[in-house]
Amino acid sequence: MSHVDTDTRRAVEAVWRIESARLVAALTRMVGDVGLAEEFAQDALVSALEKWPREGLPDRPGAWLTTVAKRRVVDRWRRDERFQDRMVELGREIVENDGRDGFDAVLEEDYGDDLLRLMFVCCHPVLSTRARVALTLRMLGGLTTDEIARAFLVPEPTVAQRITRAKRTLVERKVPFEVPVGEDRDARVASVLEVVYLVFNEGYAATSGDSLIRPELCEEAMRLGRVLAGLLPEEREVHGLLALMELHASRFRARVAPDGSPVPLAEQDRSRWDRMLITRGMRALLRSLPPDPAQPRGPYALQAAIAAEHARALDPEDTDWTVIAALYLALVRVTGSPVVELNRAVAVSMAAGPAAALEIVDSLNGSLDGYHLLPSVRGDLLERLDRAEEAGAEFRRAASLTRNERERSLLLARADRADRADRPPTVSPGTVITTEGAREPEDED
Repeated sequence: MSHVDTDTRRAVEAVWRIESARLVAALTRMVGDVGLAEEFAQDALVSALEKWPREGLPDRPGAWLTTVAKRRVVDRWRRDERFQDRMVELGREIVENDGRDGFDAVLEEDYGDDLLRLMFVCCHPVLSTRARVALTLRMLGGLTTDEIARAFLVPEPTVAQRITRAKRTLVERKVPFEVPVGEDRDARVASVLEVVYLVFNEGYAATSGDSLIRPELCEEAMRLGRVLAGLLPEEREVHGLLALMELHASRFRARVAPDGSPVPLAEQDRSRWDRMLITRGMRALLRSLPPDPAQPRGPYALQAAIAAEHARALDPEDTDWTVIAALYLALVRVTGSPVVELNRAVAVSMAAGPAAALEIVDSLNGSLDGYHLLPSVRGDLLERLDRAEEAGAEFRRAASLTRNERERSLLLARADRADRADRPPTVSPGTVITTEGAREPEDED
């Protein structure tokens, strides 16, 4: 492949990332089937990969893809009687000028609502969490199956199967291409936010592999969050999630040492934190606040408020752990999550000492079995209480449970240090766990 061909292919891929979600969304509204819509969009992409290296990049590449996709639908409409019946059932009037007028009206109008509909379809609760994540990255992120598989360190056939099964489920369950209203709306918005945050979290604190972070996943999640904030400007929790992601992402440059090992929050060089992202996060946080201070805040807004407390502290010693512990208590009351309670224990340990925190951690026994951060935190607290032998055992148990190699190395190093009983005078719990990266156990397909 020549240098020119390589550059053109990269240009095609860049255009596809920008235009694919709009195209698939508009086509889904037209044909009523997200799988079929992607098929037409993919046909347009294949055509671009074939023609653009020879003919050059068109002046309006997005419009070019739209035109080709439109022709594919018209071709199918002409030759496939069942497809004609489907279009009639959907009330599509695509008969004049080879269907051109009707298709142009659909594909060239404002597509914001279509994107929102597509988000709700991809994140529908009838799908498993992993299927929702894969389908969202495929349809809204424009990622290939291989890219999704590499990002999550799973076999490509596994991702392909999840996406195929998800499309089939949407058809079988007759999931409508619509923005939900009424009582269903809040639950459906929460499902979309959950998927976006899962994508971000997998990039921010990878569950497996050799790398602690995968910035490309975080960037994609933040892009989706910004799109969502534009489409649902009145939804405070959307802004809360965006604030949370922006504030966490501001620490990227300081989170990983040159050798790839994690740098604890308390030891990060805060001058390397991205002040622009912090400013954007703070702005989004303000938009997440209820108009009446007495009204409760949502879970993402509360987590963003916790992240903001860290962002305000230019020195770790300036962190207001009492405020953070109170915010975690409010978050526990909203979510009832044992993972949140574990994070609250960390904040309590800094505000009131490790003994008070250990009581909280021990109350979680049985509710977080197999979750490596539970023994991680417990080991840290025991070490700070001069119970080195017990701490070493907890760190080793945590190391055996994590699937991330960088995290495992850190935990084993902590275990060795505890065994030698030569710990530093003070050890921040940030060396093992902070508000960063803790998540609920995932469901299965």
